[in-house]
Amino acid sequence: MADITPNTDMTFVVASMPPRTASVKTIERLMGMQTTAQRGRHKVARQRALKDNVKYIRAGRPWVNRARVTKVVRCEPGAEFSIRVTPQIVNDLKSVEQYLTAK
Repeated sequence: MADITPNTDMTFVVASMPPRTASVKTIERLMGMQTTAQRGRHKVARQRALKDNVKYIRAGRPWVNRARVTKVVRCEPGAEFSIRVTPQIVNDLKSVEQYLTAK
């Protein structure tokens, strides 16, 4: 992979599926940092708060049964994402660089 330099915008493509669950979660967390994924997550959260959460009285107090969070991004081979590489995420990128290719 090309040198990962902080404070630059980079595009990554998932080349292969990681065998470890921790690596999959790291890639999904990195994919969730792109603005389109954040916008989608906020939209789904608003919809869930208005419609999907069940509100009722339990023991005389308001209670909310919250619906599970919907996954907006998935780690699949060929998935592409663009993020701003900050110094805080360089180590995360280096830990999964064998499964990513930089454009």
